[in-house]
This record gives sequence, structure tokens and C-alpha cells, in this order.
Amino acid sequence: MLEALEETLIDSLKLLPFLLITYLIMELLEHKAGDKTTNVIKKAGRFGPILGGLLGAVPQCGFSVAAANLYAGRVITIGTLISIFLSTSDEMLPILISEGAPINLILQILGIKIGIGILFGCIIDIILRKKQTKKEKQKIHDVCEHEHCNCEEDGIIKSTIKHTVQVFAYIFIISLIINILLFIIGEDKIASVISDIPLLGALISCIIGLIPNCASSVILTEMYLENIIELGTMIGGLLVNSGLGLLILFKVNKDKKENFFIIGLLYAIGFISALVINLIF
Repeated sequence: MLEALEETLIDSLKLLPFLLITYLIMELLEHKAGDKTTNVIKKAGRFGPILGGLLGAVPQCGFSVAAANLYAGRVITIGTLISIFLSTSDEMLPILISEGAPINLILQILGIKIGIGILFGCIIDIILRKKQTKKEKQKIHDVCEHEHCNCEEDGIIKSTIKHTVQVFAYIFIISLIINILLFIIGEDKIASVISDIPLLGALISCIIGLIPNCASSVILTEMYLENIIELGTMIGGLLVNSGLGLLILFKVNKDKKENFFIIGLLYAIGFISALVINLIF
């Protein structure tokens, strides 16, 4: 239990700089930049999935957390959000490097994740462009109204700190609960479920990937390195896994139906990708 508490605290503290910077940017956009700057960012959204796919590959779930906050304020498009979520690798890259995986294999896996993230991010933006246009009236301050934080009265610095502390506490509590459950269930039992039912491996791998915790990416990567699951099965689960991004999305985005729609998109893309990659490789 103490190990679960320590791991939760360390993982949560790693996100603090990302949370602070993200909310500071959002507050500056809302208080200082106004509609003109926000509209420029939105117009540049067509290139968002490309940048999002590249940034998401960095082994740190802070980008997915930042993306969830920025999407809730409609600063980035849903395609950019999906692109970041799909390419986010969490603990995959450090584990592959520490285990001495061949550099060509590492680059191949990263390339596949980035490529899928950019591809589907662009496709989703093209398909949902009209729907997103209707939602452009939603501003960054809608996130503040949803949180009932009176940001306009508090000022930039105070409201930034307030948002950061609130979300940090939310992350810590939920992550602690998840870590305790994983401690009780045991990662070995979770791993055995996939290996014992190979035909449903991709399906189960993507379900595990939805766990908003670095443990899911650790389990999937280690199982692949031990030749328990195939490459596509691992990548499918890792595509669905977006670190703590989904957790924060439900915290800051008031449209819950949209949140579940995003989960459905991630799961469908991850599952289909797993099957296709397993056939190819």
C-alpha cells in the first residue's frame, strides 16, 4: 500500500509542470490575448494533428493532460486531441530502451504510433469539421465556469495556481485508487488474461490500454518483450492508452457524451490497428 502511495505521488508530481504551464497559457489567452489569438490558433488547427502526433510520442503523459485541457477550452481540435492520445507512449519507450530492444524496432514502433495518430487525427478533423465549427463559440472561460472558480476575479496567477492544485488533487486521488486496485488484483493476473486467450488478445489489450495509469503501458510492453503477445496486440493497447489524458478529459470537458465518443474512437482505432498490424507483421 505504501508502494502504491509512493508511486502515485511521484507520478502526480511529474505532471505538475505540465499542468502549471498549460493553465498559465490558457489564462493568458483568455485574459490578455482575447478572441483574435484564440481564432488564429483554431485556424492553424488543420496542422494540429501533425504536431500533436509528434509531440505525443515524447515519453511523458503530460502532453495528453495538456491536450485534454486545451481541447476542453476549444483551443485545439478533436483531431489534434486524438492524434496526441494515439501517439502517447507513456512508459513504453523507457522500457524498450532499458531492456535493450533493437533501435530499428523502437523506431518502427514509434513510427507506427505517430503515423496512425497523424492519419486518424487528420481524417477525424476533416469529417467533423462542420460539427467543430458549431462549437467554436465555446471559450476557455467555459472551463472555468464548469469548475466554478471565479477566475476573472482571481487574476491570471491565482486562477492558474487554483486550477493546477484542483486538477493535481483529482489526479492524485483517482490514480491512488487505481494503483491500489492494481496492487490487489496483481499485474501478473492481468497479463495472464491476455496470454490465456490469444484470440481475444487484441480486444483485451485495448481494454487494458484504457486504464488511465502507466501500469497498463508497462504490462503491454513487457509482455511483448517476453514474446507473450504479438506486436500488433501491444501497439493496439498502447494506441488506446493516453496516460492520464482521458482522466483529465472527464474532469474538464463538460460534454460527457463527447468524452465517451472519444473513448469509442480510440478503442475502435486501437482494435482495428492491432488486427491489421498483426496481419502485416
